[in-house]
Amino acid sequence: MSVPSERCCQCPDCKRFYREHDRLIREYPTLRHQQELIWTSLQSFRTLAVRALEELQKEAEAKAIGCGDSAAGNEEMGRKHAVIAELENINAYLFSVEALLERIFTVKLPDSVEGKFREIAGELAPDPLNPDRLRLNRLLHQTPDLAECDNNQDTSQA
Repeated sequence: MSVPSERCCQCPDCKRFYREHDRLIREYPTLRHQQELIWTSLQSFRTLAVRALEELQKEAEAKAIGCGDSAAGNEEMGRKHAVIAELENINAYLFSVEALLERIFTVKLPDSVEGKFREIAGELAPDPLNPDRLRLNRLLHQTPDLAECDNNQDTSQA
């Protein structure tokens, strides 16, 4: 996604996604790197989700003890229990994804294939600070006959 195109959304969120996408390909250009990255990301997500769930459960228990049978208190407890149920669902989904990822980790590729990953990564997400790329980006964004370049910047620029 390093070249702006009509089919790529250019809203700020999508541009940030494209930049991050390209950065991750550049910094983690092999299958093994990508496996480690996704595993780490999944584990950090699970850690945060579990911790948030534990904290919300503690808060709900404390409020249940201190709260009477008022309608407002019951409504608030109902909302909190709904949020807790959603976090429990998220944790179950993350656990399922983790189980699927374990299958990916059993795949071992030869060095020649890992080299192909590196080669493709360089094509998909070239270094945005490369002098040639910076010069090309400046030229593209100064060209008056490219209307989309006036509004859309190259998504791989930081």
